[in-house]
Amino acid sequence: MEGVRWEGSVQGVRPEAPGQTRKDKAATSFEEVLKASIQEVNDLQKEADEAIRELARGQTQDLHKTMILMEKAELSLKLMVQVRNKLLDAYQELMRMPV
Repeated sequence: MEGVRWEGSVQGVRPEAPGQTRKDKAATSFEEVLKASIQEVNDLQKEADEAIRELARGQTQDLHKTMILMEKAELSLKLMVQVRNKLLDAYQELMRMPV
């Protein structure tokens, strides 16, 4: 069964390249994971939209598949929003810490 493959995004972590500091590596890895996750959510949204269009045009009769794609897209978007909220909460908590 196809699904949101969040665990696959974590595999983007690579060993440090020569001359690359740990801080640079962490920033790059987080950026790559974030971009890949957002792209995957976007792809699921596009796939669901296309399935809806095909169903509306009568090109497919597979309502079950269309509904599954819509639910996958909705759940992945909700998950992304919750992750964003948690990241913002963590950032705000860090900003409240005394220096």
